Amino acid sequence: MTHQRLITLDGTVNFRDIGGYENNHGQKVKWNKIYRSDSLSSLTPEDQEKLEQMKVTVDCDLRSTNEQDMAPDRLWKNVDFEDCHVYSEGHGGNFVDEKRPLYKFFHHIPEMNSYLGQIYQDVILSPSSQKAFAKVFGKLLSLADSEALVYHCSAGKDRTGMMSALILTGLGVDDQTIAKDYLLTNELYGFGLKKQMPSDTEMIQLVNQMNVTQGEGTAIKGVTATINDGFGSFENYFTKILGFSRQDLVDFRKLYLV
Repeated sequence: MTHQRLITLDGTVNFRDIGGYENNHGQKVKWNKIYRSDSLSSLTPEDQEKLEQMKVTVDCDLRSTNEQDMAPDRLWKNVDFEDCHVYSEGHGGNFVDEKRPLYKFFHHIPEMNSYLGQIYQDVILSPSSQKAFAKVFGKLLSLADSEALVYHCSAGKDRTGMMSALILTGLGVDDQTIAKDYLLTNELYGFGLKKQMPSDTEMIQLVNQMNVTQGEGTAIKGVTATINDGFGSFENYFTKILGFSRQDLVDFRKLYLV
């Protein structure tokens, strides 16, 4: 199978593979296994057939019920739809404001310098969001070797970006690389709208020229810094917060690293 970062579909502009990134142990994330996307509500029959051929058998929708009702995913054959709301849809699932300072103090949660970074951090700390993240990880852990999974929101940036940051952090990819993957959404929208696949050289140039020390790129630290600094490690967040075991983390890395 070919290795392409951006997958050209008629009904999306930001469907891409998160494979190929190298972690801090010299391993690489497997290609053709985990995809991130914008809305899947405008897929054409040709798109649906392509996703079936790619063996994408799990579709994790991170959007709200209202978004799903207004623009439901156009599903394809042999796909399992999973409702994974990231944002709370009721008062019971919210991270309660009055408890946040005390929680952050006892868990040593770092302060974010950007407004968007603060929002991302609050989502990472929200019990309702954690249930959605855990659901995606659970599906990844049970995915067959020959199959693939996609998760998505509306634009494929914020909720999808947070999910991507968690997955890549869990696989040992460094913060700088995760931030650049996050920023690719902005860069690749132009390619997606024109339906022109960037060449390998163009892709490398895009990544190399990104400045993640300033501006929007720092927002994703609301995820990575909260996990690594606030909880001490991804393992702590994965086991103590998301409810998985250490063996689950070992299995997750075996499944998605080469």
